[in-house]
Amino acid sequence: MDQLNIIKVDGFLNHRVDVKLMEDIALEFEKFFDTKGITMVLTAEASGIALATICAQQYGVPMVFAKKAKSDNIEGGLYQSEIFSYTYKKKVTQILSKEWLTAADKVLIIDDFMANGEAVRGLCDLVEQAGARLEGIGIAIEKGFQGGGDRLREMGLNYHALAVIESADEHGIVFRD
Repeated sequence: MDQLNIIKVDGFLNHRVDVKLMEDIALEFEKFFDTKGITMVLTAEASGIALATICAQQYGVPMVFAKKAKSDNIEGGLYQSEIFSYTYKKKVTQILSKEWLTAADKVLIIDDFMANGEAVRGLCDLVEQAGARLEGIGIAIEKGFQGGGDRLREMGLNYHALAVIESADEHGIVFRD
């Protein structure tokens, strides 16, 4: 993996978690999405769970996450979406129990960080399989130079990233205005 494409956010976003920052992010997302109209916050395992949990708590709804592997405690039918993981450089199958996402749900997808958008694409696929309504997609930090956010915007989805990195190199990080 090209070291210049690695953006270190693990000190505050997805390994060591700055809880106050997460609360502020949840409040910021309320400016862009009708959080009173949602019934569920959805994210992908594993690094998005902290932010999605705090958002769900703020909005007064449950949070569910798509798992990367089936475990013995998941019974019944599953929604499944195959994606290519930028982080792990391999195909991953996101799975979600049909028990936790239904056609009655109005879903806000929340994730901490987006590179090429595959994880979010997979989550959108799971929402569609359930017949649920996708109310929006909120990303804390987007790597704009990898195109995932642009693809979501072109699809006309209700998408918002709080910070978009335009470029990153040995000289530093440039954010989109």
